[in-house]
Amino acid sequence: MDDNKKDYSDFFKPQNNHNENEQGSSSNRQEEGNQERPSYYYSYGPYKSSFQEESEPQPQSMTTSSSSSEGTSSVEVTPPRNLRPFSFGPEAAPQSSSWDGGKKRSSVKSVFAAFLAGAVVVGGLMFAADKTNMFSGNQPLASGTASQTASTTSSGSGDVKNVSLDVVRPGNISSIAQNAGPAIVKVESLVKPKTSSRGGNSIFDDPFFRQFFGDGGGGSQTPKSQGNSGSGSGQLQPAGMGTGFIFEKSGYILTNEHVVDGADEIQVTVEGYDKPFTAKLLGNSYDLDLAVLKIEGAKDFPILPLGKSDDVNVGDWVVAIGNPYGFDHTVTVGVLSAKERPISIPDEKGTRDYKHLLQTDASINPGNSGGPLLNLNGEVIGINTAVSAQAQGIGFAIPTSTISSVLDNLKNNIQIPKEPVPFIGVGLQDIGKDWVSELKLSNTDGALVGSVTRKSPAFQAGLRQYDVIVDINGTKVKNSQELITKVQATKVGDKVTLGVIRDGKRMDVTVTVGDKNTLADTQE
Repeated sequence: MDDNKKDYSDFFKPQNNHNENEQGSSSNRQEEGNQERPSYYYSYGPYKSSFQEESEPQPQSMTTSSSSSEGTSSVEVTPPRNLRPFSFGPEAAPQSSSWDGGKKRSSVKSVFAAFLAGAVVVGGLMFAADKTNMFSGNQPLASGTASQTASTTSSGSGDVKNVSLDVVRPGNISSIAQNAGPAIVKVESLVKPKTSSRGGNSIFDDPFFRQFFGDGGGGSQTPKSQGNSGSGSGQLQPAGMGTGFIFEKSGYILTNEHVVDGADEIQVTVEGYDKPFTAKLLGNSYDLDLAVLKIEGAKDFPILPLGKSDDVNVGDWVVAIGNPYGFDHTVTVGVLSAKERPISIPDEKGTRDYKHLLQTDASINPGNSGGPLLNLNGEVIGINTAVSAQAQGIGFAIPTSTISSVLDNLKNNIQIPKEPVPFIGVGLQDIGKDWVSELKLSNTDGALVGSVTRKSPAFQAGLRQYDVIVDINGTKVKNSQELITKVQATKVGDKVTLGVIRDGKRMDVTVTVGDKNTLADTQE
């Protein structure tokens, strides 16, 4: 046998030295496998082909045995080479023998036949398993129109539950947009022009409005003429734009208070009408950021029903429709990201403390304010109100649970009672290290009184500037925020005992928790 053929054969056959190398390095590979991949990922040993094993015996030689008195020994016998006839007739065709390639051709045919038989058997088993649902128990087979898959989750009790996963968005978004569109309106605020570019206009100066409406107007551009506005007070200029929706067919519209705040005239554009309507502001609430408008039409207007925000779960699909940047009736889709979110946004008039907000990743932009957030039934579950300027996909909506409780007050212009806000009337700050020795303290724990509001509960209790509050009702506080949190957890009218250090001496001061809203009304 020549060297080239021997080398080629050795490539397919395992050699002793190769096995030794594999065994010598197997421990290292096993250690690496345990760290990076599962143990079954690797396969050891050289690849062995059944075709090679059948065709490997050489036709030129044969090994046989010969016996002698000393034992049995192997003797290599080389048979004579067969001569190939030169006749083309059928009777002169070469005969197969055990020494030519007949065995090899026979082996190839056998392997090929076995392969075909195996393919038929495996294919038949796969087809039967698919039809009889052999590997998925008694679950129904997925239809061609369903885009769902099944996964399993384990509950706390150890039971395994099947969960159906929807891998596509709901298919009724277009229907929701089509049905809700006619009831969604564009709300534009108009103001009288001022002598200066800004002119002290609170809407233009208010950073809160610039967050929602952008700063494209704000005196940097020439105001558009609104001489035909019908106000009779001269030309009006646009101050802001938002969204609203009709909730009663007689023309009642719900929107955000900051959309119409400071407006001298409010114009409402309704789908299907050539000219905008002049709306009347019935009632509004700064704290809740809600307002109700009224327009008069020749016939009933389309409406959007109010749903229950409490019935919506985190992860449910929601739809937002509005007029972002003036693009009328823009539809965006997302999920309800969270519930009961509190945020605070300051402006010229104070700070709007929003509570119980719905959070969504449906795209909300300036101009969406006042627009509806809808569930998949086409019901309003919230009013889109604010966005996070530092993040993507974080928008907030006032839930209908808040709206429903004050809707009648807004329609009838009845003042909405403010929710009591517990407070004691002191301005607080943390204690710096340089204050420890001057205030005769042992450490920086506590809250330093920086100011005391006149006629507040703290003022009446005798608290002073530079007092250090170290505990409340016997519970120590480390900083000012801890003290504020504990005061807010009390109720108006509760009495609390404050541990105060004044001039290095400890004393207890009893304070009756007051209502911040009541004090503000008294001062006004």
